[in-house]
Amino acid sequence: MKDLADYRKSYEKSELLESNIPEDPINLFNKWFHETEDFGGIDEVNAMTVSTIGLDGFPKSRVVLLKKFDEEGFIFYTNYNSEKGKAIATNPNICLSFFWSSLERQVIIKGIAEKTSDSVSDNYFDSRPDGSKLGAIVSPQSEVIPNRDYLEQNLKQLEKEYEGKEIPRPKNWGGYLVRPQEVEFWQGRPNRLHDRIRYKLQDDFSWKIQRLSS
Repeated sequence: MKDLADYRKSYEKSELLESNIPEDPINLFNKWFHETEDFGGIDEVNAMTVSTIGLDGFPKSRVVLLKKFDEEGFIFYTNYNSEKGKAIATNPNICLSFFWSSLERQVIIKGIAEKTSDSVSDNYFDSRPDGSKLGAIVSPQSEVIPNRDYLEQNLKQLEKEYEGKEIPRPKNWGGYLVRPQEVEFWQGRPNRLHDRIRYKLQDDFSWKIQRLSS
């Protein structure tokens, strides 16, 4: 067994103080997102961990790409019949998390997921490369399949079927909008006394800002 007790790092790149944050967490998220993008060192700044409660009662997390965010919330796309899609249909309370190691930052978002409109899903699907479109049709996401060749052969058949034709979005594939209820910003600090600021949505849709102990 490998002992990781001596794996330690001192976090010293920035600070997070109430005196320099906006009233709205989306504005702070936007600032952090673009600062991370500009700083570099991360291949996909929009990669996030999506955690759901499965039909078996266990939580499950997987990395998904964020495709849009605004004042309404955070949007990603998937197969609605996938394991995560079935979990969300049963329990739409989910968690999104970002870890941007280059700036020693995390963002954790508790929210409620809902399907985006057909038009939003159609517009994004139409923007994808043809290979990605066909992949969404071919893959019975999360289902047991006999082997890799099963997918490859189905893809070849679809490539012939849709050659020179428009590829329609399958009805079981589309977006989720996650409306945030709590957003926590974590900034690494020395001596493990990290900065943690939580925004909590109130009944009047304002945000209550609280500092959490590290």
